[in-house]
Amino acid sequence: MARFRTYNGTNGLFCIYMTRCIRRLCLYSLLLPVFSTVIAQDSTRSQSKLVIFPAMTRSIETSWAFGGAASYTFRVSAKDTLSRTSSIQMGVLYSLRKQLVSSIRGTQYLRNENWIFNEQISFSSFPDKFWGMGKNTADNSVEDYSFKQMYIYLHLMKKIAPRLFAGLLYEYQRVWNISYKPGGLFDQQQVPGRQNYHVSGLGLSLTYDSRNHAFSPDKGFFAQTYFNHFSPLTGSQYPYTNLVVDIRKYVPAGKDAVFAAQAWLFGNIGKSVPLRSQAAFGGDNTMRGYYQGRFRDLQQFVIQGEYRRHIYKRFGIVAFAGMGNVAHEIGELNFSNLKYSFGGGMRYALNASEKLNLRIDYGIGKGNNSGFYFQLAEAF
Repeated sequence: MARFRTYNGTNGLFCIYMTRCIRRLCLYSLLLPVFSTVIAQDSTRSQSKLVIFPAMTRSIETSWAFGGAASYTFRVSAKDTLSRTSSIQMGVLYSLRKQLVSSIRGTQYLRNENWIFNEQISFSSFPDKFWGMGKNTADNSVEDYSFKQMYIYLHLMKKIAPRLFAGLLYEYQRVWNISYKPGGLFDQQQVPGRQNYHVSGLGLSLTYDSRNHAFSPDKGFFAQTYFNHFSPLTGSQYPYTNLVVDIRKYVPAGKDAVFAAQAWLFGNIGKSVPLRSQAAFGGDNTMRGYYQGRFRDLQQFVIQGEYRRHIYKRFGIVAFAGMGNVAHEIGELNFSNLKYSFGGGMRYALNASEKLNLRIDYGIGKGNNSGFYFQLAEAF
């Protein structure tokens, strides 16, 4: 599973931004703020702020989705001037494809950022698509299925050196009301997790982060690796271990331009990894142009790059390309039947100082795979 899994891996649905960002976006009839409350504020910065607003997104998986969201930003201690602003975000979206996604997530910075705590709780009721397992599935082999999912993710990180954090994480996932075609691909391939199940696991992480901005860095390096072990000892119905490596580099590429690159490895160790914990290829963050889950297996790698350039006032353009693959075993991750994607898009800066952008992308993949995305914040 990728981080922020509202439907097995999405991190663009509930990006949160400040009141002035919403007002600017409202001018373009994209979002309309309905309620904004400043709880406490001084002359230099807001100590705490609550913002409630309607929201709208689009992806290949959901088509257009509409709903509402809220953001509460605050400082854990007024005396802590070194830590970044903490936040808690909530949101509910319902798509034109009758998909419901609700989420609460946040990040809290504690004790001069010596501690960082991330949390996410989400619920999804989601009609989805399945093409079968493996890297060689055909476009016309698609079957519809649906499920309900509850997901909990807790991640506590401790600074152990400048820009370096060690972490402890916990994940819980319950999947039920799974509906699929009897005798179809799920039964033919005996896919684990096609019946109701839950998993629970504990893991460790190591993170290095020298990026100069959280939303859209123009320089710096980010590297994170973690493993999470799901076991009967932690209450999991399926025993397996999830491994993830995420490496990103941001390099200035001339005036008002940056080149961003990412290498991402997602792996599972175990003979029986349930459906919603498997690698799901595609989405609005990796391999844009492919439906998320177009190719599905236990292992996955993605390498992608993006050229981002500011062109006028709050507007910018991007061009991106990537390649990747899935496999059943780590050793089988190779360039056989390699998947690729490329595309471009526009950016509008909702908050120039925080570099938070509205993202409009069109991605083209191999075969009949392509799609349009309307999201907040960069893909990586």
